[in-house]
Amino acid sequence: MPEITEGSCQLLPRIEALEAEVLHNKNAHKEIYSRLEVSSTASAVFDEKLRQIKDDTQEIKATVQEMKERPGKRWDGLVEKALWAVCAAVIAFMLGRLGL
Repeated sequence: MPEITEGSCQLLPRIEALEAEVLHNKNAHKEIYSRLEVSSTASAVFDEKLRQIKDDTQEIKATVQEMKERPGKRWDGLVEKALWAVCAAVIAFMLGRLGL
């Protein structure tokens, strides 16, 4: 095959331009893939933080619900004890009337 020189081939400038464009495109593709990798990593970190926030929120909701129920339980316990005291007083009164 004969050697191609600048004067012997009319397509040589076009070939060189295409080779330069291919090299430029390779570098551009490397940069794009690098950015995609960084974006993917950032997305994974964001997803993890979002999951942690969701878990913390559920834990806070459970704690708040428990705190809301606590006064109701205390009131129920107080009412129950008061009823027992009234019942005991009535029974003691009736037993006293019967002479026991």
